[in-house]
Amino acid sequence: MDLDTLLLSRLQFAANISFHILFPTITIALGWFLLFFRIRFVQTREQAWEEAYYFWTKVFALSFALGVVSGVTMSFQFGTNWPGFMEKAGNIAGPLLGYEVLTAFFLEASFLGIMLFGRGRVSERVHLIATFLVALGTTFSAFWILSLNSWMQTPAGAELVNGEFMPLDWFAIVFNPSFPYRLAHKLLASGLTASFLVAGLCAWQLIKGSATGGTHKALRTAVFAAVLLAPVQIFVGDLHGLNTLQHQPAKIAALEGIWETERGAPLTLIGIPDEAERTTHYALKVPKLGSLILAHDWDAEIKGLSEFPNAHPPVAPVFYAFRVMVGVGTLMLLVALWSVWKVWPQRTSARIALPRPLLWTLAAMTFSGWLATLAGWYVTEIGRQPFIVYGLLRTADVVTPIAPANVAATLVAYLVVYGLLLITYVGVLKYMAENPVKHAPEAPSGEMGKAGA
Repeated sequence: MDLDTLLLSRLQFAANISFHILFPTITIALGWFLLFFRIRFVQTREQAWEEAYYFWTKVFALSFALGVVSGVTMSFQFGTNWPGFMEKAGNIAGPLLGYEVLTAFFLEASFLGIMLFGRGRVSERVHLIATFLVALGTTFSAFWILSLNSWMQTPAGAELVNGEFMPLDWFAIVFNPSFPYRLAHKLLASGLTASFLVAGLCAWQLIKGSATGGTHKALRTAVFAAVLLAPVQIFVGDLHGLNTLQHQPAKIAALEGIWETERGAPLTLIGIPDEAERTTHYALKVPKLGSLILAHDWDAEIKGLSEFPNAHPPVAPVFYAFRVMVGVGTLMLLVALWSVWKVWPQRTSARIALPRPLLWTLAAMTFSGWLATLAGWYVTEIGRQPFIVYGLLRTADVVTPIAPANVAATLVAYLVVYGLLLITYVGVLKYMAENPVKHAPEAPSGEMGKAGA
């Protein structure tokens, strides 16, 4: 395989987005966990809720910092690797990215300091409001970024004029046909990712004997959140699939390995897709189940890849990534059910005791949300190829003319730096879990006049 500039630029952007997305996927939902911990402390005055809040604000701050830094780096690549995209779609992408900065990043940055350091320096009400606004800011960020990404998947509200996209209807652009499904799917994915991160680190603390009162509160909250969110995610995922079948049938054909158009298409559980021979080797299929799941009709016609010559994505990565996403998601639901089954009898206890196999399972699944999120993201982004704006603008038409060697050098540099940062991040979380502050530090008083009181 020749490593040309197009492929290397795609790999570099994939590396950057893969690293970046890990951290917003945590912070979007973790902000709402923090708000819940804070509200429960204000309601009950139980120190354990304060301990949970104090510990997880540190995790939030670390994750937020890495998300911001990697997001800034990623945005540079629109100019370095994909200058043609901003030249042709900048009238759409520029304002949407600007709205994200104005309504989300500024909101988070303005109140993050109060949330992290304002305890005892501002009133309980102001501190609670700051936590709420930080959580709201993370959700606003997801709103605008997913609006842009969804528009690239299902463009609407714009027209091509002299090779440039010109906005006609901003409401149609923002709320394009796939946006509601993608936003809901992503928010739920973030909720599950944060739930298993919280549950996994809490389980690790119980295994290592470093648990605090807040550990038990956070663990109980996380497993109940996971068991509620997982079934909803399955339902939303089904709606998202119906929408994708309508607007991006080539993506559906790739992720299911459907080579020729057929009615009553089977569901391929596993197999090895072979694009050269246009078949799936060793396929384990369930007759007609594909049409039932994809279109809610046993005899529905599902278009095959042959309907999209030179306009369908590479099959193997989409096929495998989809099965990883579904497999991990199913495992998350089963583990959540197991956890709640064991936690429910202890729901009123200050401390909970779980069997060691369950604790080790939760610890092993600490970052399972990352795996499912990345797999789903690869289905979405690789499944859009060969277009960068689906059906209208090809990826090859907007890539940089920079020499492949230069792109390869920066790709290697990114991979080395991101690898080291990821190892450090996981190591710091492990250290924090094993060496927590046993009690949330006393809030300072009197430093800001009556606010400190």
